[in-house]
Amino acid sequence: MLRIIKIFILSCIITACSQPSTTASVHYDVVIIGGTVIDGSGNKPQKEDVAIRGKTIVKIGALDHYTANKIIHAQGKVVTPGFINMLSWATDSLVNDGRGLSDVVQGVTLEVFGEGWSMGPLTEKSKIQAQKDIDKSPQPYKIQWTTLEEYLEFLQHKGVSPNIASFVGATTVRINAMGFVNREPTPAELEDMKNQVKQAMEQGAMGVGSALIYAPGFYAKTPELIALNKVVSQYGGMYISHMRSEGNQLLEAVDELIEIARQAKVNAEIYHLKASGKNNWPKMEQVIEKVNQARQQGLKISADMYTYTAGATGLDASMPPWVQEGGYDEWAKRLQNLAIRKKVIEEMKTPTNAWENLLIAAGAKGVLLPYFRNPELKKFQGMTLASVAQKLGKSPEEAAIELVIKDGTRVSAIYFLMSEDNIEMKIKQPWVAFGSDAGAPDPAVAKQFGATHPRTYGNFSRVIARYVRDKKTLTLESAIRKLTSLPASHLKIKKRGLLREGYFADVLVFDPNQIQDHATFDNPHQLSTGMDKVLINGALVVDKGKHTGALPGMIVRGPGWMG
Repeated sequence: MLRIIKIFILSCIITACSQPSTTASVHYDVVIIGGTVIDGSGNKPQKEDVAIRGKTIVKIGALDHYTANKIIHAQGKVVTPGFINMLSWATDSLVNDGRGLSDVVQGVTLEVFGEGWSMGPLTEKSKIQAQKDIDKSPQPYKIQWTTLEEYLEFLQHKGVSPNIASFVGATTVRINAMGFVNREPTPAELEDMKNQVKQAMEQGAMGVGSALIYAPGFYAKTPELIALNKVVSQYGGMYISHMRSEGNQLLEAVDELIEIARQAKVNAEIYHLKASGKNNWPKMEQVIEKVNQARQQGLKISADMYTYTAGATGLDASMPPWVQEGGYDEWAKRLQNLAIRKKVIEEMKTPTNAWENLLIAAGAKGVLLPYFRNPELKKFQGMTLASVAQKLGKSPEEAAIELVIKDGTRVSAIYFLMSEDNIEMKIKQPWVAFGSDAGAPDPAVAKQFGATHPRTYGNFSRVIARYVRDKKTLTLESAIRKLTSLPASHLKIKKRGLLREGYFADVLVFDPNQIQDHATFDNPHQLSTGMDKVLINGALVVDKGKHTGALPGMIVRGPGWMG
């Protein structure tokens, strides 16, 4: 009997041991294992796994008993949040090619538009003018929207790889209300502008963006900007500005931005912080001191930057704003009047604090002309303004005027203005994020139209390659914070910018030692390399450094969105 009982017990034990485990496995869409997580907060890296289901990060930590549609082995690599481009001009390039190639392969997962001009709202008149300008561009398309929200929805429906967001342009609402005139708005016009901002904020705009060195944005006075931003304040948005001066009046321009923030009770950010012109380089320390003092007083003032000593804009930044009143057609007509031209040339040669003269700041040898629309002028592409002037037998000022008239555009120009020491000083500030101030094209297409600024292809990779790895200006975790959670916090974006459970799965996997920018001023159309994997809203957009064709980008709306 005892023997039977022993056999029975042994049989039960054997049966129990042979049963499958009762611990159920968990299924995920994507699992990233073996990597070093840098979560975007600035905290030290941690060895952790990351699990994604749908568009969301659902688990960070050790993973056991799981299955997954895709397993990414990240040994020897870091896992970070996607990068945020605080100043993107991919507004047109994403219409023509939704991949956003030049940015996405660097790890950019959110493009933020709206430096002064935004793609909406449009009136019937401003839409006609905008369409005329687009029809003259190298890649024309038809405007199929009126409001800013409709533009963003157009992109999302069409399909884009990166997420998209936008400020509403102070210049845009001004043009809608009063055209290109150089005067203060009437009470009715100002009310119109405020209502446009209100609508945009309720549709998800991040705030108001201004560009105050360019006509007609230049014509806006401080009280006008305060009035618009008081509307923004009601919705929790922010003010972001290409300030009235980055050169001779730099300190005064910072004071204006801080005063707008104080009076309107909004957070404020300086677009592409810089001190332009050698005489102004020493002012950067004072700018930083002003911002720090304002922050100590409770104002949330911040900035973004690109990582190059040259900026890019047009030859309009070499001419007085008064001659540009009324838009390009009126500007070009005035320049053909010999008396007006003589006055313009004199002002272009004369140092002033009344407007921002980038030609004097850079010098004609420091102005590179990367692209012309007119085929007759393409022989000058890639030359400096000084060289073109010599070829034409004219002064640099006369040559600039002739080029603007003959090209039918403001003429693209790259100005060498800044110092490397100041770049490093800015990068070190804990309140400075990054923006490319460029589109996001495919170089195979873009190079057909001439050169461009290398920031189009290398701005974000350069942060890691040059300023983390080579110069050790920043630690990697500090740089990742500046590229992710810092701009997300400035924009008050929810559930992006950090690697957290419940956050959207905008995730990068890469070896920091392999990240490299390749674009130069001589040969700009070169993609950065080294970004192994890019996931946007959980979809694999870059795999082994190559774009997969996935277009999972979503609209990211501001804090005032009423949807």
